[in-house]
Amino acid sequence: MAKRDAVFPPNRHALYEAHGYSAAIRSDDLLFVSGQVGSRDDGSPDPDFEAQVRRAFANLEATLRAGGCGFDDVIDIMTFHTDPEQQFETIMAVKSEIFGAAPYPTWTAIGVTWLAGFDFEIKVVARIPKNS
Repeated sequence: MAKRDAVFPPNRHALYEAHGYSAAIRSDDLLFVSGQVGSRDDGSPDPDFEAQVRRAFANLEATLRAGGCGFDDVIDIMTFHTDPEQQFETIMAVKSEIFGAAPYPTWTAIGVTWLAGFDFEIKVVARIPKNS
């Protein structure tokens, strides 16, 4: 079996090391990105919900860039929410800033009861551009 081609953004290793997982795995022309949360560099959650969502998207962008991708390359999104009814408006506002025009990636939103101290998590699959 081939060794995993792990991808890590610069300066974002506290959670990965603490919990033993890779930020993303490159497989052929696809990048599978682990769930990104609104963590600060030390791994702690941002206490403000909107700031946590924005930071999760910023962490996602850093991971995508480390794998040779950007938001335009995302083909599938899965988000996890601890209180979807109360959080949805904020999440949609931030998501719309990033994915503001069709065609949109596919998206599955899931309500959960626990995210290890966080309130929002986003994981994606992206196609790596041929020129990367």
